[in-house]
Amino acid sequence: MVAGALSGKKIGDVSKSTGLTIKAIRFYCDEGLIQPIGRTEGKYRLFDANCETELTLVKTLRGMDIPLAEIRDFLQARRSGQCKCEKLQGRMKRKMLEISSKINELRILQGEIQKMMENWQECGGTKENVIQ
Repeated sequence: MVAGALSGKKIGDVSKSTGLTIKAIRFYCDEGLIQPIGRTEGKYRLFDANCETELTLVKTLRGMDIPLAEIRDFLQARRSGQCKCEKLQGRMKRKMLEISSKINELRILQGEIQKMMENWQECGGTKENVIQ
């Protein structure tokens, strides 16, 4: 399709609006997660607002380490109108628990480092050998 027949954004504009790199957008297209609405006469991909929304969703889900296969399944279900949100909600709840666990682990580590710093004793080395 040609640019005159379609109105859409080129990949650079979509990259700016979604915060994804052009390379990432091309990758998601090549993987079949996102389909451009067409191409310009110069063969540039064109994207509509729905593509941008889906790319933002993909970015969010990838940020939660959800595998591409699961994202693909979710997008297909969403597009078909038969989306079962329970699976995605369950995945997000598990991710929240994982994040809470990591936060607790980091707080414990922070406390251990704080105790070490409070009880710090000079090792007697020369000042130029001190690691910072």
